[in-house]
Amino acid sequence: MTFCHHVLENGLEIVAELRPQAYSCAIAFFVRAGARDETPEVSGVSHFLEHMVFKGSTRRSAEQVNRELDELSVGSNAFTSEEQTVYFATTLPEDQGALVELLADMLRPALRPDDFETEKQVILEEIAKYDDQPPYGAHEKCLAAFFGEHPLGHSILGTTASISALSRQQMLDYFEQRYSPSNIVLAAAGRVDFEELVAQAAKYCGPWPRREAPRRYPQARPQAGFQVLHKPQAVQEYVVQLAPGPSARDDDRYPARLLAAIVGDDMGSRMFWELVDTGRAETATLGTQEFEDAGAFCTWMACLPDLAADNLKRIREILQQVRSEGVTEEELARAKSKVCAHLVLHAERSANRLFAVGSSWLIRRDYRTVREAVQRYQTVTLEDIQRVLARFDLVHAATVAVGPLATLDAPW
Repeated sequence: MTFCHHVLENGLEIVAELRPQAYSCAIAFFVRAGARDETPEVSGVSHFLEHMVFKGSTRRSAEQVNRELDELSVGSNAFTSEEQTVYFATTLPEDQGALVELLADMLRPALRPDDFETEKQVILEEIAKYDDQPPYGAHEKCLAAFFGEHPLGHSILGTTASISALSRQQMLDYFEQRYSPSNIVLAAAGRVDFEELVAQAAKYCGPWPRREAPRRYPQARPQAGFQVLHKPQAVQEYVVQLAPGPSARDDDRYPARLLAAIVGDDMGSRMFWELVDTGRAETATLGTQEFEDAGAFCTWMACLPDLAADNLKRIREILQQVRSEGVTEEELARAKSKVCAHLVLHAERSANRLFAVGSSWLIRRDYRTVREAVQRYQTVTLEDIQRVLARFDLVHAATVAVGPLATLDAPW
């Protein structure tokens, strides 16, 4: 595999992992625009704008955009997170140029007034849907409790009030700043013709005007707490816990991910054997969530309401035990094998490598091969795990429980 990088005069960065033996080509525009970049007045605009990109440009209607995506791609979509909005598609190598032209055209949306008002109703229905079906936005509510006033606590969807009041001009102003070429990475992976990719980007994206798109980085001050949100129509109790963890730029993210696998992987972890294998919970996992300047360990549990209180106590005991006693060599070796095998198998698809390459460059301006990533995990020691346990308190967390219980005792 070969890594290539180029910057256009207007600041658009182009990165690609070339794999000549691949049968497919995956392409994406990674935009540094997400919920953390919004003010309360335009909360949800990043996600709303993602929808509008598929409604067409001055050259294409929404029907044309979607028909051409179907014709050119075996898989296309987009997503918005706290820190980025990504538009991606996978195609045959011979259709690389046509797909780049289509995606580039989409990223200059027309934002037609009629489409704006129609899609606004779609977003409002989406907000209502997430509040009306399991797990009732539990994770987003926990992020808000955990980060408080910090931008990472902003809602991706926004609120009914903010979306209802949002104007087309506010979206246009946001688009013109955040969708500056200097704030975008065009990434590709698989059987890519990089020289042609650069030429295509220059042709279709070169005229985009450059604007400054700064991002604020106030210090995150994670908060612990306990909230119970009553949803009488629910059958299960859903619990999310967030505790401080390493950021996406912190090298301790590697031992943290292995620690999470040992404690809360969905198969064979301590939480699995204690809660899932015994039938006490449908799901009980621990994972990591990493942002540019902050991170979290995320515990997720779903169970019958009458088991929730005891399960929370058991989770707390598991976390207390690992903090006081650490993990074993056997557990660490098993976690390394599992994580590294997943990395290698995951990398067989161009689309999967696309997200690894593009996101890593957008966040860290860093590229690592699969082999280098595997080697980094293999070098993690018990001392590294212990250092992470000393740095981050997994026990005292922000907790949000959503379900049929009107009250629930905190496990401390």
